[in-house]
Amino acid sequence: MLKPLGDRVILEVQKEEEQTVGGIVIANNAKEKPQTGKIVAVGSGRVLDNGEKVGLSVKVGETVLFDKYAGTEVKYDEKPYLVVHEKDIVAIVD
Repeated sequence: MLKPLGDRVILEVQKEEEQTVGGIVIANNAKEKPQTGKIVAVGSGRVLDNGEKVGLSVKVGETVLFDKYAGTEVKYDEKPYLVVHEKDIVAIVD
């Protein structure tokens, strides 16, 4: 499995079902990017200017909301993932 560095988090993006509007199928590239994902791995934390390490406030297994255009898309074992900084996560979904 991938292991993120620093304050990065690896997300498994939640795919939304294909929707139709008035019988017309919306192409995948015209849809808005999904903004929820499940955390599959977290980094060790952010290092402050004074050398102190601060842990992350999210953990593996949580579902989160993230900024619309955040992160880098990667593929590992033919599965798509998104690597984001913790600062790009805006909320934890309960």
